[in-house]
Amino acid sequence: MFYYIKTKLEKTEKLDIGKNQEQFVAVLTSAEWLESRENFDTGIEMDIDLDSIHSTKAEVNYDSLTGTFSVPDREDISGPDTKFAFALDEKGIVFIDDSGFVNKVIGNIISTKKWVFPSLERFIYDFLEQIVSRDQTILERLDKELDTIESNILAGEEGDPSQRVSRIRSDLRDMRVHYEQLLDLSQELEENENDFFHKENTRYFHLFTQRISRLHDLTASLREYSIQIRDLYQSQLDVRQNRIMALLTVITSIFMPLTLIAGWYGMNFKYMPELECKAAYPIVISVGVIIVIVSLIFFKKKKWL
Repeated sequence: MFYYIKTKLEKTEKLDIGKNQEQFVAVLTSAEWLESRENFDTGIEMDIDLDSIHSTKAEVNYDSLTGTFSVPDREDISGPDTKFAFALDEKGIVFIDDSGFVNKVIGNIISTKKWVFPSLERFIYDFLEQIVSRDQTILERLDKELDTIESNILAGEEGDPSQRVSRIRSDLRDMRVHYEQLLDLSQELEENENDFFHKENTRYFHLFTQRISRLHDLTASLREYSIQIRDLYQSQLDVRQNRIMALLTVITSIFMPLTLIAGWYGMNFKYMPELECKAAYPIVISVGVIIVIVSLIFFKKKKWL
């Protein structure tokens, strides 16, 4: 698909790059790019292997700026990324995409954007903004979920949140890496080494850099928060285990003297005078009860119960 950058993106059946002075946007599959890249007259000679893309980056060439995108799926951040490539010069930008992602983003731009001062820089800015448009909401939702998990842990109502917290932490790590790559890309565009962009329009890339920087900081903060929640759950688990161990210790301490008495009088020596005493049995029972009561009072005063 081909578009000219006017007050809105206007679709066209064919680009006339040599005669038309308007900047363009082209979206091609990798097969279409191999067939028609000479027609763009941009000096771009880029071999594309979309399967080999692993990151979002930009590379400055003598007569072009090329790069790749690896965009996490916001519905399944840990799942496979959407991968596509791009190449641009002062005349326009070409996307090479087999996933349909770029066409979807451009469709959103067409339906929501109208420019007073149309330019390639403004289009790129809006394109990048579309990629991260829902991220603030997603991060706020994760923040609220972590708050809920923390409150439930403190209230003793949470089961084992380790798997969910670990998944959130993994997603935040992936997003943090994505933002770092977007920062590098935006800074490369802002640098404008080949003078493809009008200097007054590089402010768009600066604005995007600032937004990504804020998202990156928020993501890093939430990841630290998730680690703190994991540690909080572990500490609460340790407290519960310590309480159980304390209870078992108290029970053991109470029954140790009773076990001693039972063992002592279970030795069956012939000349044990207590065996002939009629009051021996009630006395031993009374001693046992007194030991239990005294032990309970002692542990209660020491606040071990």
